[in-house]
Amino acid sequence: MAEVSIINGLAGGLIATIAMTVAMMALGDDSPPPTAALWAKFVGDGAPEDYMMQGMVLHMIYGVSAGVVFAFLIPLLGLSISLVTTVGLGLGYGIGLTIVGAVFWMNLVLGMDPDPKMVAMFTLFHLVYGAVLGGWISQGIL
Repeated sequence: MAEVSIINGLAGGLIATIAMTVAMMALGDDSPPPTAALWAKFVGDGAPEDYMMQGMVLHMIYGVSAGVVFAFLIPLLGLSISLVTTVGLGLGYGIGLTIVGAVFWMNLVLGMDPDPKMVAMFTLFHLVYGAVLGGWISQGIL
């Protein structure tokens, strides 16, 4: 059985965010991520398109942090750390992140009203994140 650690969560969050970003770049519509809109609204003075890099860095920080939270929560559940269990939990975590991202950040904080296609892609990208994070955690790589 693999051991879950905060370092493993940091690394898993980083790897999962990179995988998610690759999926976003391959399948997305080249629009700025919601984190660029967040930056534009609260830090910058331009359009979200002006803050693509800052938005991606912020997204990376969120992804790594979410990996640590996941690594912290897994042992609290008292379940065995297996590939099937952690990938399944990771997929559920991805759905949770989608809900928090779409409802809280996009709707309430940013006042965005994403169309169904955007929500579907947002969900897919977070499922990629969750599956990769769960797979990484299950292996106890670090």
